[in-house]
Amino acid sequence: MLKTVAIVGRPNVGKSALFNRLAGMNISIVHDLAGVTRDRITAECRRGPQVFQIMDTGGIGANTEDVLTEQVQVEAAIALDVADLLLFVVDVFDGITPIDLTLASILRRTKRPVILVCNKADSEKRRLGSSEFSKLGFSEMAEVSAVHGYGIPNLVDIIAERLGLEDQEEETEEERDAKWAARPLKLAVVGRPNAGKSSFINAVLGQERAIVSDVPGTTRDSLDIHCTYNGKRYQLIDTAGIRRQSKLDNDVEIFSVQRSYQAIKRADICLLFIDCADGAKMQDRKIAQLILEERKPCILVMNKFDLFHTQAKQKDRLEELAETMRREFFFLSYAPLVAISAKNKDNIGKLFVQIEAVRKGSQSRIGTGVLNRMMHQAIEDTPGPLGRSPQAFKLLYVTQVNESEDVTVPVPHFIFFANRATKMTEGYLRFLESVIRKEWPAPGVPFRMSVRGKQPRGNGKK
Repeated sequence: MLKTVAIVGRPNVGKSALFNRLAGMNISIVHDLAGVTRDRITAECRRGPQVFQIMDTGGIGANTEDVLTEQVQVEAAIALDVADLLLFVVDVFDGITPIDLTLASILRRTKRPVILVCNKADSEKRRLGSSEFSKLGFSEMAEVSAVHGYGIPNLVDIIAERLGLEDQEEETEEERDAKWAARPLKLAVVGRPNAGKSSFINAVLGQERAIVSDVPGTTRDSLDIHCTYNGKRYQLIDTAGIRRQSKLDNDVEIFSVQRSYQAIKRADICLLFIDCADGAKMQDRKIAQLILEERKPCILVMNKFDLFHTQAKQKDRLEELAETMRREFFFLSYAPLVAISAKNKDNIGKLFVQIEAVRKGSQSRIGTGVLNRMMHQAIEDTPGPLGRSPQAFKLLYVTQVNESEDVTVPVPHFIFFANRATKMTEGYLRFLESVIRKEWPAPGVPFRMSVRGKQPRGNGKK
């Protein structure tokens, strides 16, 4: 199990900037507004001799008007309990503040080792000011500039020494393959604000891991949360609710939405949460379109089913819901639909059964011979727009490749080689896709269909 390093401190001292620097990527939102980080956010740091986990927290001692401040403090307190080592971040530009003194007193009473990190030490003059922090009573101190990278290698060395991390022998190819096979399935939990995404995370974990509130925009960062369900490992990516551009109130919300887009791109499967009691909205369809454009496997999660037409029979409710949502999301016809209640923890197991069905279905392939016979027969039975005229396209060969070989849920790419390839219309390709899906359903997995062949005057267009 990886060692955990929690980054703590008062608001706006640069905790998230340090987290991003150690993680090697922009995960936490960095902004001058106090209280931007609300949840515990985790990532792996690979800069030392061994990988260790880093955890960003909400600012302890925040005195903002944010109604979620109390929950933020609880999240930070939990981080103190689970961490193996604490990075106490202070701001050398501001000097020691009363909150720093209070935090220092709290941290000295913990049984965890503490490294005092004097951040924003990006000049010689500022570094001279870090000496005053010695009065806080911590034996180990590092001067860094998280934004510019100054002092980070030295900080990592100190962390490695305190955690007892030693250099490991280089992995063999077999060990790397085994580690890749065991990697967790990345599930992006996306949707409009208040669709129940964080409630679902908490239901899966059996604890209040993500902050839940009726206030829109509660989740700001994309949180990577590792868990095990029915013996399988998953990486849940809890995202900010994606609102219409006209509804975004400030820079932080804009950054949050951008992180949600990035979460879609790096996910293995997207779980699109829809408040079925409120009905599908235009924004739900826009998010679904983003998933489609990124060619990401998808499951439509109809949350709050316990509030959907409660007077009707269960069977009738499910049939009506399926009929309505299939009409609203006709362009995601291949996506399974699962009705749940995250609040009541209803049908969470069914959702994970479907997740595994998507994973398993994507990893099989249609034999090349079977695929070609199927396509030739379909074209013979149902010719294209030009029928069997000499001007119609003629299928020569079709093959299946995976767009990315190094992903857990690969998306198949069917390439048709044909004479007069331009005569193959988009609508007819969709028909051929439906024929393939009858033989190989691959639930939740989008298909990419393209045509290659001889073009007029050899211009090489595809």
